[in-house]
Amino acid sequence: MLIKILGSGCKKCVTLADNTHQALASLGREAEVVKVTDFAEIAGYGVMSTPALVIDDKVVSVGKVLSSDEIAALVQGQ
Repeated sequence: MLIKILGSGCKKCVTLADNTHQALASLGREAEVVKVTDFAEIAGYGVMSTPALVIDDKVVSVGKVLSSDEIAALVQGQ
């Protein structure tokens, strides 16, 4: 599983990344978590508001910081 955090590296983006790691730990799942800060790549996903969460190349959240529970639910759905 490949999870991407799209954003500039702002506080919200860092929090989303932290929550993603917590979600994976709570599920006992492993995934590669990558931070994407290149605006051309972010725009390539059709994302205009960050932070955004992408799981296996599918945009699942845009413009908000999901809780670890919300992320865990998304990961389980993949």
